Amino acid sequence: MLCGNVSETPAQWSLYPEPVRRALGILASGAPAACDPGVYHLAGDDMIMQVISQDTKPRRELRPESHRRYIDVQFLAAGGPEEIGWYPDLGDNTAVENLLDTPRDICFWTESKTALESRIRMAQGGYAVFFPWDLHIPAIQVGGEAAHIKKIVIKVALSSC
Repeated sequence: MLCGNVSETPAQWSLYPEPVRRALGILASGAPAACDPGVYHLAGDDMIMQVISQDTKPRRELRPESHRRYIDVQFLAAGGPEEIGWYPDLGDNTAVENLLDTPRDICFWTESKTALESRIRMAQGGYAVFFPWDLHIPAIQVGGEAAHIKKIVIKVALSSC
């Protein structure tokens, strides 16, 4: 898992895989923030952008998720605040809804009783990069109030790295 803000200089991204650097460059350009909600293929199936308009929810209403074929580059374009939960996949989780073999490439998991979940506080311009071994819980509300957010998720094919 990696996180930061797109206002960083691209030199700070030099150790990231090239396709992840490219995704961050797209997000830093500001152009995706103007897009309507939907799915956009930026490089065939190697880079897919999802623009999502949603409200944050209490953590107890959300499920951990992971992906196998794609790296998630999540970006808070507007609204918020938002938190994202994160913990490593140690292989002791039970799948609730496994859609990894579908175009969605997602698996939802039961709550782990032993996971040491960390939280990332997302501010506008913030990004978080989740690899297949990272379980993550996006769109967690901060405090007692839901907040509207516009999120952009660029899915980078792991095979392109």
